[in-house]
Amino acid sequence: MTNETETPSTPVTVIGLGLMGQALARAFLKAGHPTTVWNRTASKADALVAEGARPAPSVGDALRASALTIVCVTDYDAVYELLGASEAELAGTTLINLTSGDSAQAREAARWAGRHGARYLDGAVMAVPPAIGTAEAVILHSGPEADFEAHRPALEALGTVSHLGADHGLAALYDVAGLAMMWSVLNAWLQGTALLRTAGVDAVTYAPFARQIAAGVADWLPGYAEQIDSGSFPAEVSALETDARAMAHLIEESEAVGVNAELPRLFKAMADRAIAAGHGAEQYPVLIEEFGIPRPAAAAPTTPPSGPTTAPASGPTQAPASGPTTAPASAG
Repeated sequence: MTNETETPSTPVTVIGLGLMGQALARAFLKAGHPTTVWNRTASKADALVAEGARPAPSVGDALRASALTIVCVTDYDAVYELLGASEAELAGTTLINLTSGDSAQAREAARWAGRHGARYLDGAVMAVPPAIGTAEAVILHSGPEADFEAHRPALEALGTVSHLGADHGLAALYDVAGLAMMWSVLNAWLQGTALLRTAGVDAVTYAPFARQIAAGVADWLPGYAEQIDSGSFPAEVSALETDARAMAHLIEESEAVGVNAELPRLFKAMADRAIAAGHGAEQYPVLIEEFGIPRPAAAAPTTPPSGPTTAPASGPTQAPASGPTTAPASAG
């Protein structure tokens, strides 16, 4: 197999036809790429075959069909299980693994692929399946830049593609960093929504104000990033000890109106530790030092058992050893 830059009709293989895998294959087909597909449950390929995809009878046949193979399955164990039986077919191909996992798994998969003669890029899909094939779908890739550029023309059928760097773990790290942003913004909005609901303000009324605040905070990020990278945190806007007093007010207000205050208490606990370490006169981004210190997870609250702690003699309460009766959506 060669690794030359693609023409619009470059063949592509997609292994794994969950909702995301089907969307990936369909985008390649719509862009004019001859597309070979394989899935453990063969019937999942039927609609794609009706649209012009070629079904491969085996993983080995799927790998042989194209110089570029996209893998999108349940987890990295599934990647090894499916591709390990066809190791001889990996030599010379380029694997782009869009399976969700962590950075350590991505780096190990790259080493595994290299031992079998394959080029390897790890990736992350920052989109829902219906967005694939549009500019709104952001697909991140990490690994050798030359391998990414060689296949960029085909990959652009999927959406807005980018290369993050040679470290194969970067796509996975960007993925979870994006999730941290998403959940943090949503949780902050929910905290504010809960507070305002106690005064009869509904979420729809609050949402435009919340969006304005979120956009304003986002504008601070470039300047704050410069402070973090330089390691200098002059209080140009507000000192951390001033922020901590506002956090205390948020906690007090939440408790007074009967709203959960766990989230603001977490904010203040981290700020208090930084202040105790001598950073109270510095600006908020100095908290990066706190985020860089691993801390043990808080113990989960326990509930006294309401009955016997062991399963009754009539049989186990857990699922049978044979496993669940339905496969995850991406498992194939």
